[in-house]
Amino acid sequence: MARYVFITGGVVSSLGKGLASAALGALLQARGFSVRLRKLDPYLNVDPGTMSPFEHGEVFVTDDGAETDLDLGHYERFTGVPARMTDSVSSGRVYSTVLEKERRGDYLGKTIQVVPHVTNEIKEFLHVGDDEVDFMLCEIGGTVGDIEGLPFFEAIRQFSHDKPRGECIFMHLTLLPYLAASGELKTKPTQHSVKELQSIGIAPDILVCRSEHPIPEKERAKIALFCNVRKEAVVAAYDLKSIYEAPLAYHKQGLDQAVLDAFNITPAPKPDLSVWNDVYDRIHTTDGEVNVAIVGKYTQLEDAYKSFKEALTHGGMANRVKVNVSWVDAEVFDSEDAAPYLEGYHAILVPGGFGERGTEGKIKAAQYARENNIPYFGICLGMQMAVIEAARNVAGISEAGSEEFDHEAGKKRFEPVVYHLKEWVQGNAKVKRKSDDDKGGTMRLGSYDATLTAGSKVAEIYGSLAIEERHRHRYEVDTKYRAQLEDAGLRFSGMSPDGKLPEIVEWTDHPWFIGVQFHPELKSKPFAPHPLFADFVRAAVEASRLV
Repeated sequence: MARYVFITGGVVSSLGKGLASAALGALLQARGFSVRLRKLDPYLNVDPGTMSPFEHGEVFVTDDGAETDLDLGHYERFTGVPARMTDSVSSGRVYSTVLEKERRGDYLGKTIQVVPHVTNEIKEFLHVGDDEVDFMLCEIGGTVGDIEGLPFFEAIRQFSHDKPRGECIFMHLTLLPYLAASGELKTKPTQHSVKELQSIGIAPDILVCRSEHPIPEKERAKIALFCNVRKEAVVAAYDLKSIYEAPLAYHKQGLDQAVLDAFNITPAPKPDLSVWNDVYDRIHTTDGEVNVAIVGKYTQLEDAYKSFKEALTHGGMANRVKVNVSWVDAEVFDSEDAAPYLEGYHAILVPGGFGERGTEGKIKAAQYARENNIPYFGICLGMQMAVIEAARNVAGISEAGSEEFDHEAGKKRFEPVVYHLKEWVQGNAKVKRKSDDDKGGTMRLGSYDATLTAGSKVAEIYGSLAIEERHRHRYEVDTKYRAQLEDAGLRFSGMSPDGKLPEIVEWTDHPWFIGVQFHPELKSKPFAPHPLFADFVRAAVEASRLV
C-alpha cells in the first residue's frame, strides 16, 4: 500500500506547491521508490477544459483524455509518470458525482451533507490506485483558510485518521516575507498559517518555507518551536533561475530526507541524481542561443502556454543552446504586415487556441515563415492556420477559412478547408459530435495513433512510421482539399490509421515547416525532449548561422 504525502499551501497563493510536489516525486524516484502525483482543486468547474487560459492558465491533457490543471504537466515533466484521469479532481466533479448518486437513489433517501457524503467521495478518489506505487503525493489547490477548500482539508484529515499510523504525512508550504526596513525575515505569517491548519485538525510534519533570503538558524529554530515540527523538517525553498534546478535544490535543503524521516524509513536508500545533474549541466552549459517567437493570443499570461515554453527549453537542452522565447500577440498584425514584428527571430511557433480572434495574424506568421524559409512549427490551430495560408496564397482557394469562424460569426464567410469534426474512431468505437454539443469534454481528447509517410521529414525525425500523440481539438483539416494542397507542395505526411483525419502537414521545399494537429509539447521532458521540439530547435540553430 502507498504512503501518502499531502501537500498544502498557506499565507499566499502561487508559492509553487506543484513544483515542490513534482520535485519531491523526482527525488523519491531517485531513491528507488515509485510515485504517483495527484491534484485536488477546490474550484466548482468540473474540469479546466472550458475555463479561459487567462483564468487558469494552460489546460493539460492526459493520455486517457482528461483535461486537467497545468500542475499535472509539472508532475509528468519531473517524474516521467503519465498522468491519468484519476489524478485530477475538482469540487465541481465531486459535487456532480454526489448529486448524480443522490438522483439515482444511491443514498437511500438520506440527507446529503458535506460530511460524510462529499468527504467520502474525495476519500474514494484518494484510494484509487494506492496499491500500485510506494508513494502517493496529493497536492491540495488553493490556500488554507479558503472556504472552497474546507471539504478537501476535512477529507484528508479523515483519510489520515482512517489509515494506520505512519502511512500519511502533511507537508505545508508557506512564505517568509522579508521586511527591508528592519532587515528581517518574518515568521509570524507562517505561524498563523500553521495555526489555521491545526484548527481544522491537521498538524504539518514538514514545513517548506519560500524565501528570497537565507533563513538564519535562529528563525528556523523559532519556526520549528512555534509550529511544533522538528528543526530538520523546516526546509528552505529559495528562488531558482530554472525550475529544473528544483530537485537538486530541494535535495540540498533536505526535503527528501525529511520525508523519509517522517515515515521512519531507515536506512534511507541513497539517491541517484545523475539524471538531474545532467539536466542542470545542460541548462547552465550552452554553446549559443536562438530566438524563437511564439505567436499567440494569450501572450499576456505565460502560463497559458506553459508546456510550449518548457518543451522549447527541453529542445534547447537537447542541442545545448539557450532558447530565448518572445511572446508575440497575433492580434497586433491582424491587419498589418507581419515582417516588422517577426524579423530577427530564428524560428516561429504558432500554438493552439480557440476562436477567431488573432487568427489572421497567425496566418500571416505562417506566410512570413514560408516565404522567408524560417523554421515554422504550427500546433493544433497553428497547423490549421498554416493550411489556410497555403490554400489562400498557393493553392488558389482565396476564400479559405475555418468553419469555426463562421460558427462564431453566425454566417458563412469562408470556404471551410477546416471543418467541425463530426466523428472519429476511439479504440474500437466510433465517436460522434455535433457543433452545438456542450463544450465541456466534447473534443477529440487524449492519445491517438497516427501513421507517417515514408521518406517524410517527420518520419525521419521520429525514426518511425507509427506514432502516438495527445489531441485536444474540435476542428479538423478537410481531406477533400488534400490533392489540391499537395499539388501546391503542402504534403500530408501524417494521417490517422484509417486515413480519414490529417495529423501532420509539411512543406516539401522548405528547410523546416511542419504543422501537427496534436500537442507534442505535452509529452516533452527535460531528460527526454520531444523529438519534434528537439529538431525544431536544431533547425533554429541552423537558421541562426545563416543570419
